[in-house]
Amino acid sequence: MTKNKFADIVINRPIEGPFTYSIPEDLGQYVGVGSCVEVSFGTKKTMGYVVGLSSSCKLKSVKPIVRILDKSSHIDTEILKLAKWMADFYYSSWGEAISATVPSVIKRPLKIRRRKTKEYLEEPDVKYVDGSNTHLSPTREQKEALDSIKKCIDDRMHKVFLLHGVTGSGKTEVYLQSIAHALEKGRSSIILVPEISLTPQTAARFKARFGDEIAVLHSRLLGSKRVFEWERIAEGRAQIVVGARSAVFAPVKNLGLVVVDEEHETSYKQEDVPRYNARDVAVKRAEFSNAIVILGSATPSLESFYQTQINRYTLVELPERIDSKLLPEVDIVDMREELTRRNMSSIFSQSLKTWIEKDVSEDKQVILFLNRRGFSTFISCRKCGYVVTCKRCSVSLTHHFNLKKLICHHCNYKTDPPDVCPQCNSSYMRYWGIGTEKVESELHRLFPKASIARMDTDAMHKRGVHERVLSKFKDGSIDILVGTQMIAKGLDFPKVTLVGVISADTALNLPDFRSGERTFNLLTQVAGRAGRGDLGGRVIIQTYTPGHYSIQAAKNHDYNTFYSKEISFRKELNLPPFCHMVNLTFRGHREENVLKITESLKDRLHKKDKSKKVEILGPAPSPISRKKGMYRWNLILKSDKVEDIVSLLRNVLGSRRRERGVIITVDVDPY
Repeated sequence: MTKNKFADIVINRPIEGPFTYSIPEDLGQYVGVGSCVEVSFGTKKTMGYVVGLSSSCKLKSVKPIVRILDKSSHIDTEILKLAKWMADFYYSSWGEAISATVPSVIKRPLKIRRRKTKEYLEEPDVKYVDGSNTHLSPTREQKEALDSIKKCIDDRMHKVFLLHGVTGSGKTEVYLQSIAHALEKGRSSIILVPEISLTPQTAARFKARFGDEIAVLHSRLLGSKRVFEWERIAEGRAQIVVGARSAVFAPVKNLGLVVVDEEHETSYKQEDVPRYNARDVAVKRAEFSNAIVILGSATPSLESFYQTQINRYTLVELPERIDSKLLPEVDIVDMREELTRRNMSSIFSQSLKTWIEKDVSEDKQVILFLNRRGFSTFISCRKCGYVVTCKRCSVSLTHHFNLKKLICHHCNYKTDPPDVCPQCNSSYMRYWGIGTEKVESELHRLFPKASIARMDTDAMHKRGVHERVLSKFKDGSIDILVGTQMIAKGLDFPKVTLVGVISADTALNLPDFRSGERTFNLLTQVAGRAGRGDLGGRVIIQTYTPGHYSIQAAKNHDYNTFYSKEISFRKELNLPPFCHMVNLTFRGHREENVLKITESLKDRLHKKDKSKKVEILGPAPSPISRKKGMYRWNLILKSDKVEDIVSLLRNVLGSRRRERGVIITVDVDPY
């Protein structure tokens, strides 16, 4: 057998490869396809990934591999193939895509990894989940879904199921029994959840059923714990992986099933290169493994539901809650009438206030939702109209009462609230708008005897706080829970009888063609937290636009009506799912230079697009036109096929991410 003397290596930079390196004699037995190595690139040493081997090379001068970072670890060929697809689809280099599939702690040399990571800590006890290790008898709809899924697992057939079930309809039980069947057949499973905050409770529920077969992966794990779990999976000691977005790359063997829970969630979209969507990567990975995919949601994304309408995905519906529990009654409060009638400004309508008082007095629990943190959303002068804005971003500063600071939620710039107007020196400074902090403060004033907790990124930044709050809520120590979208999904508390939406309009007012979809999803998901026990439930939605179709559809728990209305708008305007979009963002410190580069690239794209398959829109300022001191302009590219757009960009841009001081960001299928 001919000995391999050379390796094709790609690196984690926006540079197309692979590059050829020689394999030193002492490393020959360790270097293989998928090895993580250190190489000299230019004047520096960098990490690379072996993607091919050969016995000969036509190049006269070839640098040797410096060292192998972990002799026992190789990236699976299936993951290398998946990374190549990601690089082609999401416009990155192969090396960048491979790097995204491996946690940073795994990339360290083995000795350094062991030295730098402490003994891992056990996951905090999750006492707010009722785990059961017994299979529940499936309902008729669940059995039909399971029969189809099990048959595909038996036949090793790749198929995508969209499990559309109302909140509380038993989607998790379908996941559990599908995983159990895959396990019986000797096949592994990956379960993705949208938020790290949901991982502990999901893992606890699955551990109750499957015990030590479960491994947990997410970015908040201590480094040593993550290494420990990664190695358990790679060695086949854990066949079921639960985790957030990056768990889609877990090194499982013989993959049989991938579950994407709450598949509509935008948090499945990666913000760094490569800007992948874990839902779509999951489908592609399952395709390479002849595995099944279950996309679960009470509010499926329009893209996924559309795939069922053109017969690419199989639709499975669970239209009723378990044990025929009724969906909660939904009341819409028109805040325009409320304010006119009461002639005052108030966070809570009379109806919501009355129901909170009633339920708390009866020892029931309440969830209040507002997708905006802080105390006041902006401060302005009533005399001259001056608004206190961020020095580095084109946004107003949010007032955080507890910190006594004005904070920018984009760059974290902080300053003290002014006593007088910086522009006209008047003392008529007024605090406007509301955030979760202000809602919590008002609740303490109105209901001084109630136990109240707040869940948002400000309150939950410390490790373990999230689990402690939910455990207290579970045991009844907390009467009212206030929060942002982290409380809108996945939580199952039988004593919650009332859900209040403080303002349904926050997402509707965003400059985003998905604003109606986001609003419907959030309202439906948060409404689903009510009435999951035997006590029934009620939802009160406060809004200034009560007639909007997304709010009306959420009131009636009517996804199909919402979909019909929304999909007709998308088709008329040729928006996803009827096309693919790529957003090009140009950033720089001098706005005239940013605009000049944007217009120049647009002209070059037009000239190179001979087939005229790509529509180019813009340039236009980004919704936040200045962020972290950088001016931002956008171009939008639209086409039926992503390949046409990416091919055009590679032709014009190549691997460049910067032109004359302007940074260019490419986001395929942006959210």
